[in-house]
Amino acid sequence: MRVLIADKFEDSGVEALKAAGCEVVVEPGLGPDTLPEALAKHEPEVLIVRSTKVPAGVVEGQNSLKGIIRAGAGHDNVDSAAASGKGVAVCNCPGMNAVAVAELAMGHIINCDRRLPAQDAELRTGHWNKKEYAKARGLKGLSLLLVGMGAIGREVAIRANAFGMDVVGWSRSLTPQSADQYGVRFGGSSQDDLKKLLGDADVVSIHVAATPETKGMCDAAFFGAMKDGAYFVNTARGTLVDEKALLDAIKAKGLRAGTDVYQNQPGTPDEAFQTPLATAGVCCSHHCGASTDQAQQAVAEETVRIVTEYQKTGRFINMVNELQPA
Repeated sequence: MRVLIADKFEDSGVEALKAAGCEVVVEPGLGPDTLPEALAKHEPEVLIVRSTKVPAGVVEGQNSLKGIIRAGAGHDNVDSAAASGKGVAVCNCPGMNAVAVAELAMGHIINCDRRLPAQDAELRTGHWNKKEYAKARGLKGLSLLLVGMGAIGREVAIRANAFGMDVVGWSRSLTPQSADQYGVRFGGSSQDDLKKLLGDADVVSIHVAATPETKGMCDAAFFGAMKDGAYFVNTARGTLVDEKALLDAIKAKGLRAGTDVYQNQPGTPDEAFQTPLATAGVCCSHHCGASTDQAQQAVAEETVRIVTEYQKTGRFINMVNELQPA
């Protein structure tokens, strides 16, 4: 079975696939424009991607492809509907990078309070400004609202509790019983509940999946409901946030923000990209929440498990789409 890896992938994962009898082709520089040619050339049965976008046009032109594995949790870079129409399974690796993303979320929360990049940048200009940067609330005792209580939200809760924060969870599926199990206060599960919670939270951290229902959920009304001077962190997906609304709220309400994800962010790992958030005082990282050695090793192992299970049974596990009947 031939496997095409169109992104950076752990060497241990490549070797494990080869040991399982796969013919592995690794082309980590592929993007949506060059992927069709590579698929036509190699005719893989399985395609593995991380951040590389797989739009409908790429999927619809393939006949050899049986499965696409997103080596990570989110899968919005793959057109699952188009894959379903072609009978191509789309799979992900849920929970494997939860710890890594939670660590970055905590980093952004700490930075919103301490403004570390701004401090570093000012010192690099030769200016000592302790008068400005000696102002911080400290995380202990602050109210943290976790919007989404999946694997990542739960890992953030563990770390935030260790900082002495007052952690509140909100999720459509959350119950008082599960909230207690996760070590958070139950904040509710309805949109009305969320709006009320936003007005009390010192810090809001987003951890919901990108779906048609969540697209643009962090809009003008969302930010308008937040308290003045609160901190906002998004390590989930850029499509969840109306960036103009966030920028307006930063100006009008004095919000501080950190983000790892953006609207219309690049589909390849290295290219030119400009976002208005980067020039508005938002602390920006490069969608690298899952990019730790620990997380990538766990993702590689899960990816190999998906491939080998398919080899043994002809069935893809961790499927996120439903195949349309032929």
